[in-house]
Amino acid sequence: MAIVYNKVERANPQDRTVPKKWYPVLKTINQLKEKDVAKEISDETTLNRKEAEMALTQLEKVLIRNLLISNSVQLGDWGSFHLTCHSTGSDTKESAGASNIQNLNIRFTPGKALKDALKDASFIFAEDIVSGT
Repeated sequence: MAIVYNKVERANPQDRTVPKKWYPVLKTINQLKEKDVAKEISDETTLNRKEAEMALTQLEKVLIRNLLISNSVQLGDWGSFHLTCHSTGSDTKESAGASNIQNLNIRFTPGKALKDALKDASFIFAEDIVSGT
């Protein structure tokens, strides 16, 4: 298995006068739905598919509930989730408050196990899949 990429030509947004360069860009082939993830979990554990679906549903509830009370959620060596926000500045400390927060963002920080797995990733050019090379 390999990560699929395409090649995309892009201009330098800071200097449009320089020649464009080519960059590899990762391509998503498919999106696994929650039921598909549950099936894969059930295939590799003693959980049946419905139990795995329930575990994923509960994980979602626990994750949301804890993020909304300012906790980060660490899932072993897999990684952790935490919230960040985009906000506008105020001239004084007193005038800075929740009304300055424009939106929340969920951030995932990969743990050691996931980082180590990514180090071993291999890649394949999308056109090579189509041509069979």
